[in-house]
This record gives sequence, C-alpha cells and structure tokens, in this order.
Amino acid sequence: MSITLKDVEHVANLARLELSDAEKAQFTDQLNAILKYAEKLNELNTDEIEPTSHVLPITNVMRDDVRKESLPIEKVLLNAPDEEDGQIKVPAVLES
Repeated sequence: MSITLKDVEHVANLARLELSDAEKAQFTDQLNAILKYAEKLNELNTDEIEPTSHVLPITNVMRDDVRKESLPIEKVLLNAPDEEDGQIKVPAVLES
C-alpha cells in the first residue's frame, strides 16, 4: 500500500489545510516512508506468539472507589469566578 498525492490532497481537504505543492510532495514521501517501515512488521513470525492486550500481567491498577464527604458548597464557591443561587455561573456556550 502506498500513499498518493491525491490521498494527501484529500486528507488535507478534510482537515481544512492549505498545502503548497512542495508540502504535498513532502508529506507524500514521508507517509510512504512510514508505511514502508511499518511493513517490516509483516516479516516477523508471530505464529507462536499469544495475543495480549498488555505486555505485563496487570489485572486492575485502579484504587478502590471510597465514598467520602464533599467540600462544603461555601468553600467550593470561593474559587468560582461567579456564582448564582448556590451554583457556579459560567458564560453561555450555546446560542438560543
């Protein structure tokens, strides 16, 4: 598999990038070099290798979820930029 100039132009269009002809050629060469290097993995004999999701035998590294008291609302609101009716007030992000 190889990347063509047309592929680079298509991806650049999807990403809304304006690339010069030199950049398109450069990215085509670089992406093809990456794919060529990745194809070396196909040369490995993995018949005797068991599939794994992690290289180490880790089962669960998360701490126990322990319920504890929350901060009092007055203390939380001390750090809020603005407050209204006991809630943190932020600028609107959606237009109505």
